[in-house]
Amino acid sequence: MIAVLVLALVAAGTAALTYGSVKIPYADVFDILTGRATDPSPFRTIVLDVRLPRALLGAAVGAGLAVIGTALQALVRNPLADPFLLGVSSGASAGAVGVIVLGWGAGLAITVTIPAASFAGAFLALVVVYALAREPGGGFTTGRLVLAGVAVSYILSALTSLILVVSARADHLQEVLYWTLGGLGSARWDMLAVPLAVLALGTAVLLALARPLDLLLVGEEGATVLGLDTARFRAGVFVLASLLTSVLVAHSGAIGFVGLMVPHAARMLVGAGHRALLPVAALMGAVFLVVADLAARTVAAPQDIPVGVLTALTGGPFFLWQLRRGRAREGVTA
Repeated sequence: MIAVLVLALVAAGTAALTYGSVKIPYADVFDILTGRATDPSPFRTIVLDVRLPRALLGAAVGAGLAVIGTALQALVRNPLADPFLLGVSSGASAGAVGVIVLGWGAGLAITVTIPAASFAGAFLALVVVYALAREPGGGFTTGRLVLAGVAVSYILSALTSLILVVSARADHLQEVLYWTLGGLGSARWDMLAVPLAVLALGTAVLLALARPLDLLLVGEEGATVLGLDTARFRAGVFVLASLLTSVLVAHSGAIGFVGLMVPHAARMLVGAGHRALLPVAALMGAVFLVVADLAARTVAAPQDIPVGVLTALTGGPFFLWQLRRGRAREGVTA
């Protein structure tokens, strides 16, 4: 399965380098990537400086969101858990927008200030949602989790709008629109090191925690009996999820529903065991977002649609289907 997904990712990446407002023949793309094309043609600039970093950033963001969604769904034992639906992406966006409008750390904004503010916003949003959704007995229900996430997202979106209105600057509007809709159009080579490094480290840590994540699937009491300190473990994974989300949002904006849809598709292929589920979900998320970004660049070419719009158009119906499916299960149980 991993080999097939790697081939699919290579195919999606090749298509992303080939198609767009300007179609480049496959042979020219191959020559450019292998160094055979040494002439300074426009194709070389488009492939190496525009489309290749964009495809790599899309793969990193898609893989990261899928891994985060997989971990959160196990952590709260809820199939609707997702960085976007739980308000984590909105919190990260609010932090980034605040830094943009206030103009803090102009020279280090991309590499230091915006990721730091995104992390603070993402972590605070996740803590608030967790506190609001938690029942007296310590469990979660789908309704409470979704309502808490939606409420926090609305509040943070309103806060973002308020910051934008108070700033009253036209140049801020374009930047804020980028953060709220999500897009990969600003990808550059100097932006890739941080998200790729954080993705590799975060995925490695979650793979090392595969057994505790599996224990949570049997219930909190069962995991505690088997020796897992669930409270401390949840707190640690929440911090890790916030860190990963903040870094990704700082480079791509808030792209929703990837972390909701991809883990479900991965479970259909390899089951619920996280040692196999996490790498498969990461590869599927990378393929999905690269293909979605390719569609965003070609559907209305030469206009570039924010990829977050397309993921919302596909994720919204999937979310409603999951709600209906959960209600049907509750009816059968009753």
